[in-house]
Amino acid sequence: MIKRVIIVLCLSVLLSFVPGTPGHALDPKALVEAAQNYWRGKASVAVVRMTVHRPDWERSMTIKAWTKGIADSIFVIIAPPKDKGNGTLKKARQMWMFNPKVNRVMKLPPSMMSQAWQGSDFSNNDLSKTDSVVVDYLHTITGTETHQGKKVFLVKALPKPDAPVVWGMIRLKIREDHILLSQEYYDEDMVLVKAMTGSEIQMLGGRIFPKVWKMQKAERPEEYTLLTYESLEFKDDLPERLFTVSTLKNPDRWR
Repeated sequence: MIKRVIIVLCLSVLLSFVPGTPGHALDPKALVEAAQNYWRGKASVAVVRMTVHRPDWERSMTIKAWTKGIADSIFVIIAPPKDKGNGTLKKARQMWMFNPKVNRVMKLPPSMMSQAWQGSDFSNNDLSKTDSVVVDYLHTITGTETHQGKKVFLVKALPKPDAPVVWGMIRLKIREDHILLSQEYYDEDMVLVKAMTGSEIQMLGGRIFPKVWKMQKAERPEEYTLLTYESLEFKDDLPERLFTVSTLKNPDRWR
């Protein structure tokens, strides 16, 4: 009996280091970071259609977006004409907004990073694909499931002490091929506030990628915002001079 117990214990220890087994010592932070890197790529250029849906109205706009690494991004509305030119620049933890009607650039304080962008359900941080979920949270893999024949890791992210964040918890679903399937946002009382889900997974920009992203409110599911990729190109690099206030005010040179 003792010999059998020892054999079982030894097998359990060995299995804990075999990828794909329940006890596999996978680094959850590395998994989340890999998903963020896959989502953004080294650099990218995209055109997306944003549709804000409410029970009694709906409006759409088209956005041109550039990203570099996991910290820098710039996105500008290119249609409709009444909104054209409105844009946002993010450099590391700093963010600026530009309103062409008043020809004014405003630097956003940290408290406004979580505010809605252009009346949508995406915040400034959401739209810029911020790296906050990587650097400001502690991660735990809580389970697995399956999606389209691939393993999906369920990750719980809790904020580090004194981290400058608004969410009390974030839950993520990340496929084994690093595709982010969903991200749920909870308040400090651990109540679900909103959830982002990816769908229509297909080849985009040379990699498998969700074409549609949906941000939906938990208490009012009839209110949501869709981001639909019209084009996406991943690049090895983009010039630093692109991610400047000067470009934010005059993005036409990069179209």
